[in-house]
Amino acid sequence: MDYSPNPDHEAIVEAVDKVCAQFDDAYWSRCDAEHEFPWDFYAAMAEGGWVGIAIPEEYGGGGQGIMEGALVLNRIAASGAAMNGSTAVHLTMFGLNPVVKFGNDQLKDTFLPRAAAGDLHVAFGVTEPDAGTDTSRITTRAVEDGMGGWIVSGRKIWSSKALESEVCLLLARTDGEPGEGFGGLTLFLVDLDEEYCDIAAIPKVGRNAVASCEVAYDELPVEGWRMVGERGRGFHHILHGLNPERILLAGMACGIGEAALRKAVGYANEREVFGRRIGANQAISHPLAKAHIELNAAWQVMKEAAWRYDNGLECGEHANSAKYLAAEASYFAADQAMQTHGGLGYASEYHVERYWREARLQRIAPVSQEMTLNYIAQNVMGLPRSY
Repeated sequence: MDYSPNPDHEAIVEAVDKVCAQFDDAYWSRCDAEHEFPWDFYAAMAEGGWVGIAIPEEYGGGGQGIMEGALVLNRIAASGAAMNGSTAVHLTMFGLNPVVKFGNDQLKDTFLPRAAAGDLHVAFGVTEPDAGTDTSRITTRAVEDGMGGWIVSGRKIWSSKALESEVCLLLARTDGEPGEGFGGLTLFLVDLDEEYCDIAAIPKVGRNAVASCEVAYDELPVEGWRMVGERGRGFHHILHGLNPERILLAGMACGIGEAALRKAVGYANEREVFGRRIGANQAISHPLAKAHIELNAAWQVMKEAAWRYDNGLECGEHANSAKYLAAEASYFAADQAMQTHGGLGYASEYHVERYWREARLQRIAPVSQEMTLNYIAQNVMGLPRSY
């Protein structure tokens, strides 16, 4: 890895910060409170070419890597947009990566240019109500229709942005039975056709500008060319979405922590109690300094994971480590920001409660911290499986 200043990365940071400066904390609080997708923000990001930054240039994208995508999401989150802003665009960055890697020419030609232009919204359909993180137990099934296509039926949950999306990258069972491993799973890019799909938002505690949805598929017809990669290799293919997702979310988490820490430091430098600013008290300053150190450390691990992925190296350990560390650092920073503000931290006016709610989500999504530790224990350290 090269740690020297990168002019291209500095230009990305400057440009994205400039776009995000148009959308203040009040905008994001309103979108969150009213459960309104941030259309104006999304349009501004699409106009700047940031939505399609990781899509190849031949399809109209920026041709950049996951590192550059993580930079974009980090700056969005750090602006105060937190998860509501970053998840409005990040599904295009990682969601279509399996299509870039394994899709046929028709899939690429049909969807990638539209995604690069910001004209195509994409959802992700993996998790199911009864399977959770045990992907081998997926029951959503695709059966051949006898004419070269497929019919899909089943249920998915936590499909973010499904209400706004036209298509969904869907993992379905084409062979075998649930629990028999990953070999019978196949990946498709399907239309979210309202005639065959029932989409409902899941009520939740935060990040409400971008809905998380349950989607029921009732005999959805899928053309044969919509299969991504090979039959039965869907789980392998989707890892090219999941590892980048962990890296991108690590960048995002660090950005949320940065936003929370900025608020806390500003408040600690202004608020006076007992005749002096509260930032002079080590009970205030030391946790904030610790948060700063932990966010920087998580950022460095994220950079290594992104570098490895972009250079075609194995990155499972690094992507999962980055996600784990960034989630912990982000939440610690947000929690300390709330503690620094005292009772006012619980008030919406100061916005740290919104950062706190969204930072907390990092520890359970898209994979829990416990499952991340399981991955490291089993796949990196060679310890026996506990479940």
